[in-house]
Amino acid sequence: MGSTSSERGQAEERDRDPEGRARNARPRDGLGRPLPYGADGVDRQPEGVVRTPAETVAEAQELLDAGKPFHAHEVFEDAWKSGPEEERALWRGLAQLAVGLTHAARGNTTGGARLLRRGAGAVEESTAVTGEPRPYGMDPGALTAWARQLADEVERDGGPVDAGARAPRLRGSV
Repeated sequence: MGSTSSERGQAEERDRDPEGRARNARPRDGLGRPLPYGADGVDRQPEGVVRTPAETVAEAQELLDAGKPFHAHEVFEDAWKSGPEEERALWRGLAQLAVGLTHAARGNTTGGARLLRRGAGAVEESTAVTGEPRPYGMDPGALTAWARQLADEVERDGGPVDAGARAPRLRGSV
């Protein structure tokens, strides 16, 4: 069965990169939710940026503090994809914590709690594997405690949380 002309028209209008992969150029709000085309959105994080671990932690913390955990997750994802194999669980876990906070801020209690706990587990796994108690000055124990406490609160209280007010301190309390 062939596609209809309207289906072909929709496919031709989709935003694609030079290799034909889908690329979504729609503007996004501070929590990464798509906005209508032409709306004013929050600048997206460039993808595929290789940063030092210190730059990753600093940039992600700025984004978290600004209430942009979705954008912080993209910074962590770059480190996860470009970093050494033995650090991937750490960066993956941090990305999951940021996405968990994103979902909690959007009011998705189930997804938020699940990702916060999954991220906490990955961060714990990372420190168990590497034996590094404070990777790049971060406090894994404080991060996992923060994530599990927030997951419990989100499940208990429901409703969205303020992402900026509930952002973790990557390097512990200041």
